[in-house]
Amino acid sequence: MKKAMVYGAGLSGLGAKRLLEKTGYEVFLVDDSLAMKSEDALKILGDIEIFIKSPGIPYNELVKEAVAKGIELVDEIELAYRYLKKSKPEVKIIGVTGTNGKTTTTTKIYEMLEYCGERAEFAGNIGKSFAELVCDEINFDFVVLELSSYQLENIKEFRPDVSMIINLTPDHLNRYSSLDEYYDSKFNILKNQSSLDTFILNCNSQEIVKRFKGYPVSPVKVSLDWQDGADYYVEDGQIKCRGVKLLDTSKLNLTGRHNQENVLFMLATADVFGLCESKVREFLYTTKPLEHRMEKFFQFGKVEFINDSKGTNIDSTIKALEGYDDKIILICGGKDKKLDLSPLVEKIATASKSVFLIGEIADKLENSLLDIGYSGEIHNLELLDNVVKYLVSSLNPEEGDTVLFSPASSSFDQFKNFEERGKYFKDLVLRTFKK
Repeated sequence: MKKAMVYGAGLSGLGAKRLLEKTGYEVFLVDDSLAMKSEDALKILGDIEIFIKSPGIPYNELVKEAVAKGIELVDEIELAYRYLKKSKPEVKIIGVTGTNGKTTTTTKIYEMLEYCGERAEFAGNIGKSFAELVCDEINFDFVVLELSSYQLENIKEFRPDVSMIINLTPDHLNRYSSLDEYYDSKFNILKNQSSLDTFILNCNSQEIVKRFKGYPVSPVKVSLDWQDGADYYVEDGQIKCRGVKLLDTSKLNLTGRHNQENVLFMLATADVFGLCESKVREFLYTTKPLEHRMEKFFQFGKVEFINDSKGTNIDSTIKALEGYDDKIILICGGKDKKLDLSPLVEKIATASKSVFLIGEIADKLENSLLDIGYSGEIHNLELLDNVVKYLVSSLNPEEGDTVLFSPASSSFDQFKNFEERGKYFKDLVLRTFKK
């Protein structure tokens, strides 16, 4: 029997294990906490034909030894793709990556396809793993995949029919040695595309435009402002396609410039697959924002609470702050990703009246704000519980403040993921203030 090794017992690893077993492999699951120890796995590498590394696993001794022995190293995304192309070659694959906007764009493209009467599924970095999805043998014509840089590191044949990189900004320097290495991993999404495929090109991102040159894939160009050659763009409060008005931005429930950027990618995707224009417009005018992304969830008198736990990097929180005219009360902080905090600190200084800091990065943010002479109040309180306890005793319900929870970092110092962090924050606020 063929033998495979799967490193990591999370959703991705368990999905890969199930798919490998379905295709006739004996699978060794390695996880130092939940399965075989990595030191024991080293002893049996000689019998392994394929090695699947889960996205969160670093390139440690076991992974390097597998590579040194010439064992094929691939991602779960690659494994699932190979199976899907053999079992259902007619299925259209839409690949979504980028620093910010991946989850909104992926989910809303899936919902848009369903709204227009297509059979669609979504998977990857949200929902179920790609391998789990193809194992289930569901009937679908489209699959929309949210793909992190980690999931794109070891692809060999993976080739989406439509790919997009929403944007590129600094992130994950706790994993990558340089920004170039991080950006290059994102561009693996185009690695196998040809002139028969489509890449949706964000003309506002210099990094994307610069790196796209030389790829044979056909581009559809989008821009947040009118640019010569852009196919989809925003102009005078309208979203247009090659000069023709499609949408009024004021009628969108997905508010803010960052969401307008996401809508451009949705419209371009709809065009590629010939979806009904009136149904697409109807969908985009009625669809609601996702949970944990600029989510208005509680009103305390005139004070509004916003849950933006999905704001897991600096650029995401900067865009969240840019969505308000009045100065706000910001709750910020999480795991230290080793990034340059100066753009975030400068935006906090101009956009917030006070800031509550939590998590591993709190001290660094506080010192940076003090260094630039931030005039607002700084509360370094470590935990969300401490923040909400302070707010319930200090907020004036008649002042009309906005309390924005946008961490600007990942949650792994205190929570399992951004969803758990967001739910905890909402429950905590509701319990505390409703008393």
